[in-house]
Amino acid sequence: MLTFEQKQAIIESFPELTRKDVSMKRVNYHYEDSLFDKTVVVQHLHPNGNGFVYVAGIPGYATDDRGLVNIREATEEELRATIVDSIKALAQEEAQEQPAEQHWVNAAGDKLVLMEEMDAWNLYHGLNLEDSFGDYAEAVTYLKEERFTLVQGAGDAQ
Repeated sequence: MLTFEQKQAIIESFPELTRKDVSMKRVNYHYEDSLFDKTVVVQHLHPNGNGFVYVAGIPGYATDDRGLVNIREATEEELRATIVDSIKALAQEEAQEQPAEQHWVNAAGDKLVLMEEMDAWNLYHGLNLEDSFGDYAEAVTYLKEERFTLVQGAGDAQ
């Protein structure tokens, strides 16, 4: 297991992260250029070696209900890869040319369909209209904040 100091050195090797001390000698690291309200990449790094990285919606991670993965036992390579994935997800802008229909899924397997209809982006759960948005970016921001991920190739129409 990496020590607190080793984890801190790895995290601080990412110049895009900003350190913020919190209670009980814990440290958070923020990605201030996040395209979403969420900016915390590393949460509650503690001198005992425990801590979390925000990876909500990123395939391949077993997260808690807040979208965090524990890094207590992470190797240097795992920690670096997890931080890179987190920053990419928070920095990722959707392409300017949006498809007319997209399928989104969350960790619980709930499926939503985002469709462009009559100058609005409507979100459906089955046949039920769940929400409607004025533009694509607003809809995608909502879906990501609710921890949904885009299902590639599943009904995406260009």
